Amino acid sequence: MWMYEKKLEYPVRVYKNDLGMAKYLLAQYGGPDSELSAAVRYLTQRYTMPTNKAKGLLTDIGTEEMAHWEIVATMIYKLVKGLPAQQLRKAGLGAYFAQHDRALYPADAAGVPWTAAYIQATGDPVADLTEDMAAEQKARTAYEHLIQLTDDPGIKDTLKFLREREVVHFQRFGEALNDVQAMMAAKKYY
Repeated sequence: MWMYEKKLEYPVRVYKNDLGMAKYLLAQYGGPDSELSAAVRYLTQRYTMPTNKAKGLLTDIGTEEMAHWEIVATMIYKLVKGLPAQQLRKAGLGAYFAQHDRALYPADAAGVPWTAAYIQATGDPVADLTEDMAAEQKARTAYEHLIQLTDDPGIKDTLKFLREREVVHFQRFGEALNDVQAMMAAKKYY
């Protein structure tokens, strides 16, 4: 069971509207390496992990990814808030606006809707944890690219926080992979 505290894990400060940046941030909202994809991947994979420690880790990180999804949504919302539809159109968000107005919808930066095809759950704990490590590295890379695309210090600060969490998740998945492999290699006595 989750307890939801009604505040963001990290504050989101936006100092100016930036429709281009809002569009780029959709990569981490509904893209293949997005926070949503990570959350669904981890919360699905946890059931077939062979140790309680690995199950707990996937639950914890999957839950944190949902919190990060909320942070990304908040940045996007604040970046477009109050801007007229014609500005959205000029920024390449006209089709998005036509279908969703300013509501958040899980799609990537190119407008491709999120799909469950983005996630993997093989039932093989080594394959899944290796996939999870790769996903964290791809997300870290995406945040590094996004940091280069903005000059807003508030957005940069939040993106740096999210990037650092990806590094921690990568490390934790590596530890879980070592534990699972050790458990699988251990002699079984009957």
